[in-house]
Amino acid sequence: MSDSGTVTSNADRTRGKAARPRLWVTVLSLTAFAILIALGVWQIERRAWKLALIDRVEQRVHAPAQPIPAPAAWPAVTAANDEYRHVNLAGRFLHDRETLVQAVTEEGPGYWVLTPLQRHDGTQVLVNRGFVPTERRDASTRQGGNPEGEVEITGLLRITEPKGGFLRNNVPQHNRWYSRDIAAIATARGLHDVAPFFVDADAGSQSAQGPVQGPIGGLTVIRFPNNHLIYALTWFALAFMLAGKFFVTFGGGLFRRKKARKGFVHEPAGGPDAAARRTGSDAGTIVEQA
Repeated sequence: MSDSGTVTSNADRTRGKAARPRLWVTVLSLTAFAILIALGVWQIERRAWKLALIDRVEQRVHAPAQPIPAPAAWPAVTAANDEYRHVNLAGRFLHDRETLVQAVTEEGPGYWVLTPLQRHDGTQVLVNRGFVPTERRDASTRQGGNPEGEVEITGLLRITEPKGGFLRNNVPQHNRWYSRDIAAIATARGLHDVAPFFVDADAGSQSAQGPVQGPIGGLTVIRFPNNHLIYALTWFALAFMLAGKFFVTFGGGLFRRKKARKGFVHEPAGGPDAAARRTGSDAGTIVEQA
């Protein structure tokens, strides 16, 4: 008959070997864990950057209006350094060269009215005078809202929006605009010396005349999604779930291997405990070593 101690010892060693993770599994798990932790740390860094951006924009929006950058500084204007600055400028609107850009606002669907402002130095700046509903798309329905002569505009400096909107490209030849692409609009309207940015007019600016006929200004939406903390916690949770799964799957095998190393001995038949532990006529006692 087979020795039961030997059988038990061999079974434990077999289970220990079976529970031992292969090298490629260990390397893959450690790599995935490191990547998930790195993604979590990256999201924490992104959150800090986003909070700083929100604070910077808030300061710009509520600061007193300053003159727009001089033409010599236009090439250096960037979103990071200049977008949403509270600015002012003066000039005369060129209403015959306005451009309508499709928009959806809190007022409903309609259009932004972008009109070139001719300045005294000969340069031109596109001003988003505000929103008009679809039924007032035709300029003839709001001529009384178009200010003539010199006007002073205050608003927020915005960066050009090239190519088009989401899944919709601008079609200048058909006068269909889905984004405020300054270069394309300037080319389509025959404008020269145009600033590479535009200005969203404030609600109280002289961008329109009359409370009904003119475009509705001051509808700039300033919203920065900030879900980075949720993303970071998700990556960290996935990392620790992976680590927990690895430990549960293979950690027990480590303890079983330690137990297997203790070994078992076979006490010959006739020993002091043989009578109490016999399982056969000549079976010995299985004694676990300390």
